[in-house]
Amino acid sequence: MAEAADTINRRARGLDRAFEILDYLRLQRQPLRPNEIAQGIGAPRSSVYELVNLLLRQGVIEYRGDDGRVFLGRKLYFLGAAYAEQFDLMRECEHLLARIAEETRETAQMCQLEGNKYAVVLMNEGNRPFRISTNIGEPVAIPWTASGRLLVDHMNNEEILAFIPEEDFVLPSGRRLDPSEFIAQVRQAKKDGYFTFNSIVDSFTHCFAVPVYDAEGICVATLCLVAPKEDGLRNRETYLRVLIDGASELSEKLGYRQDHASAARTASGR
Repeated sequence: MAEAADTINRRARGLDRAFEILDYLRLQRQPLRPNEIAQGIGAPRSSVYELVNLLLRQGVIEYRGDDGRVFLGRKLYFLGAAYAEQFDLMRECEHLLARIAEETRETAQMCQLEGNKYAVVLMNEGNRPFRISTNIGEPVAIPWTASGRLLVDHMNNEEILAFIPEEDFVLPSGRRLDPSEFIAQVRQAKKDGYFTFNSIVDSFTHCFAVPVYDAEGICVATLCLVAPKEDGLRNRETYLRVLIDGASELSEKLGYRQDHASAARTASGR
């Protein structure tokens, strides 16, 4: 029994390490040598080389060039395509973001939590010369974002503080955002049903975020607009109405009913 349990634990650790390798490649967004991966994730070279060879045999990663560098493979693309076909929220959001971008001419995004970070999952650029530089899937500190005020609104204060790393309250400018101020913004955004502000990351833009709720009233995603600051402020009410209408449409398709969600949260002590 002990030997079987040890085998299972070793396999579980190997699986965790394999996903760590894949995630590191995703974040670096460039082919790397196995020793560079090992150094980047702080893992023994021997185990990384062994897992890289296994992932290569399975087609999960592929060689890029003739110098031993590897990157994410086509099998991941096929897996991702199958995931997108079955995940209704993703499919619905693709059509909705195109509609929002066409109507507002601004960059529309769907954003979600990625672990204890925020990430843009889908994006449709608006029909204007102004372009937003955003990497899909790139993790960003939750307090830096408009969406962050909504994606944690189902948590109580203690859960929020335990969930967000303390260092993530340090903004790009170097100023530290008081966690109590952030929590107050979370509660106000919940009441308002949206959050907008001049971007903390990009001083030229104004950001809008509106929650998409599941059947239990949990914010599972946000619909966002990122606009040039002056245009965003001038068209604030129009942009919010477009986002709110779109988010309400998605929430209804996910089974969200405000009266049911409120009762569910009350029963769970939220």
